[in-house]
Amino acid sequence: MWWDTLCGLGGRERADPGANVRERRESRMKKLMLVASVAALFAASAFGQSRQGNLEEVLNLLDKTSASFKSVQTDFVWDQYEKVVDEHDLQKGVMYFRRAGPKVEMAADIQEPAPKQVLFTGNELQVYLPKVDQVTIYDAGKNRDDFEAYLVLGFGGRGHDLPKNFDVRYAGMEEVAGKATYKLELVPKSPKVKNMFSLITIWIDPQTGMSVQQRFQESGGDYRLAKYTSILPNSPLPADAFKLKTTGKTKKVYPNSKG
Repeated sequence: MWWDTLCGLGGRERADPGANVRERRESRMKKLMLVASVAALFAASAFGQSRQGNLEEVLNLLDKTSASFKSVQTDFVWDQYEKVVDEHDLQKGVMYFRRAGPKVEMAADIQEPAPKQVLFTGNELQVYLPKVDQVTIYDAGKNRDDFEAYLVLGFGGRGHDLPKNFDVRYAGMEEVAGKATYKLELVPKSPKVKNMFSLITIWIDPQTGMSVQQRFQESGGDYRLAKYTSILPNSPLPADAFKLKTTGKTKKVYPNSKG
């Protein structure tokens, strides 16, 4: 009787046997619907727990990849979108990462639309513009680890290091370029960085443990989307991959240090 009461059927008069049969069928149907609803609630709860478990799996995968990481070469496309003017600024080229002791170094050879090189080694971030033959050198200094945390996301960094700088959320599986990937959403803990990027999303290849896509969400709807293809883990890198192709007349600029 309590099922009937819960389903709103208690105390109903039955005029004839046929009506009685119909009401019993309706009652059974409502019972089934209620059971299905309860089952769905339990399933949702179990799914939520599974998501937490999957986060640990992804972090463990990144840890494992980091342990065997030596280097990687990848093609990239950077898409800087500005919402106010509704414009996309695309840059294409090749990036290199390598292990240097306990640290990871990065070099980017931008080929389109204009040549540019970016190099992050030691405590310096260098940006070379061949067109004006000038290299700008930023001293990372005490912020070296912060620089590395953002520049090498998904390329050699340990998964369990991410919570040091971000609130990390596993957002499930998502297809990128026809391949299923792990999706992680990172909210910077540093207020200064959070003012620049409210959310960073990275998509990780379950097979390689490497990032195949990254999105840096900025204020006002602006964002930078990075896509990586032809990823070659632990392959020999070009001998000059981590050398700026400067000239004897290259001008050096030091914005935050004494040059």
